Amino acid sequence: MVYEQTQEADIQIKVEDYLYLVNRIAHHIMARMPSSVQVDDLTQAGMVGLLEAAQKYDPSKGASFETYAGIRIRGAIVDEMRKGDWAPRSVHRNARRVSEAIGSLEARLGRDARDSEIAEEMAISLDEYHDILRDSTSTRLFSLEETFEEDEGRLSKPRQSEGLVGPAEGVHKHALRTALAEAIRTLPEREQLVLSLYYDQELNLKEIGLVLGVSESRVSQIHSQAALRLRSKLSGWRK
Repeated sequence: MVYEQTQEADIQIKVEDYLYLVNRIAHHIMARMPSSVQVDDLTQAGMVGLLEAAQKYDPSKGASFETYAGIRIRGAIVDEMRKGDWAPRSVHRNARRVSEAIGSLEARLGRDARDSEIAEEMAISLDEYHDILRDSTSTRLFSLEETFEEDEGRLSKPRQSEGLVGPAEGVHKHALRTALAEAIRTLPEREQLVLSLYYDQELNLKEIGLVLGVSESRVSQIHSQAALRLRSKLSGWRK
């Protein structure tokens, strides 16, 4: 049995008791990864996060260990994914084209743009548009906030060690979360529901499809379109 003692309190954490958390988060993220990514790689990265959590957990902060460990595990997996970008640059260029088309359309129409209208704006077929959404699915939204910190497909710099995040960065992140929450509330109802089920309820794409009565691939399209619509809505904030 492996135990870790926290630095801030005389509390013993039995790591084996939380392996289920690593597996759950790894498989949840795996649902959005391309076939070239192995769940074992995500699990291994998640284990690093779990061990870090066991070493740094401070119960005086108020969060349960499970909540704290979940954040560290997800962060460790995201950090591992940051190290390599498997998607071609064309995927990111196309994603930006979609975001720009959505922004232009919705500014003219004064409402949410439909799939067919976005495809027409881009001068491509609806099938081609859905292909772009499918390709985009595996490259973005490790977390909603990171959708707005990409540059040519490279995610923002690796997260800083705990305790090194300055006041300015804290204010920046708080402002981003506030703007993001407001933008999500303006999304079409179905896109809001998909994001809520995926990020808040941690359902996988297949489970969300069962809730909505649509295919897993359609959930993936809705998810990607929601991300790109948010990217468009917050384009001014990013600048």
